[in-house]
Amino acid sequence: MNVATAEGLQLPFARPNVLDLAPLYEVLRREAPVAAVTTPAGDPAWLITRFDEVRELLGDKRLGRSHPEPERASRISTAAVQDGPTGNYETEEADHKRMRRLLTPAFAAKRMVLLSDHMQRLVDSYIGHLIADHGRSPDGIVDLHTTLALPLPVAVICGLLGVPESDREHFRSLSERMATYSEGGDAHQARAEFSRYMIGLAEAKRADPGEDVISDLVRAQSADEDFDYPQMIRLCVGLLFAGHETTVNRIGLGTLFLLTRPGQWNALIADPAGRVNATVEEIMRLGAPGDLGLLRYAHTDLDVAGVTIHRGDAVILSTNAANRDPSVYADAETFAPNREEPAHLGFGHGPHFCIGASLARTELRVVFATLARRLPGLRLAKPLEDLDVRPTITGGVTELPVTW
Repeated sequence: MNVATAEGLQLPFARPNVLDLAPLYEVLRREAPVAAVTTPAGDPAWLITRFDEVRELLGDKRLGRSHPEPERASRISTAAVQDGPTGNYETEEADHKRMRRLLTPAFAAKRMVLLSDHMQRLVDSYIGHLIADHGRSPDGIVDLHTTLALPLPVAVICGLLGVPESDREHFRSLSERMATYSEGGDAHQARAEFSRYMIGLAEAKRADPGEDVISDLVRAQSADEDFDYPQMIRLCVGLLFAGHETTVNRIGLGTLFLLTRPGQWNALIADPAGRVNATVEEIMRLGAPGDLGLLRYAHTDLDVAGVTIHRGDAVILSTNAANRDPSVYADAETFAPNREEPAHLGFGHGPHFCIGASLARTELRVVFATLARRLPGLRLAKPLEDLDVRPTITGGVTELPVTW
């Protein structure tokens, strides 16, 4: 098959394990960096796999998350997260600028530094539970996913947004259902339930505001007639979902990268403070949760690498494939901190660069530096190929059995 001319390659592509991409991505980068594909929902889209094109298009205002005719837009999946167009085509840019203006102070790098002591206390507590579970376990095997990777990002984002601790399990369940491929419509039912939950929380904040992001958004919505109520609720749902889901996965993937590469794990153990920043950046580059990419729609016709993408076409930007482009990164498939090549695209690029990047980086740095200091003998208790991958749009593992 000539992938340069083939149409309708079916997503997602089968991958050998949770750390490696499907081999087809390497072929597409080389022969067809802009390829016609069929989405998991059965609709047509363009898949972009090469670093230069992905990076350029992430910053290209001719693409957007909204669609000029949303009822005709290609659907990407049967999950309720990044499944189709979002936002208003006429006001998308203004709405995005407002969102960034409102949220930048809450997620600024300086504020994340101030939160690092709180994160350290949380991580120490969760690792303490992990050690206690290890002592009680008959075989010494414990699950780092449920004891650290999952609860830490949940606790941190709940504290920032002002979500009651008693609601954490409820919203976690809703998040899982939203992100799961669902032919029966449960994912969209979960999103509706999530919106109703958020309306209740927003109204509670209106009656009794706190020093948290949701209270800030409620106040902003009351003062700005262009910031409508449904938009505020969608933003709150998106923040709560994305604010924990991606970091949960990166903690799991980062642990797997390090424990399957003893040389890199031992190097981090030898110098946690000195190596953790570069280690986290390499985890963000190589870690590839999910099997799709970032969804955009063409707002006008444009030519990309010799291919014409027409107004309204769906475009999937594979940051996973771009981050392993051998024309950009030497030994691109090798986990190698302290690289000197261009910055990775793990947090996106351009106007939509992840607003939570500083939050995620701070959490990951605290987690891996602390694991290296407190549990230097940590090792996987199950072969990588035997780990189950979550059947969600964001991927990741369902468990992370370790011992020491």
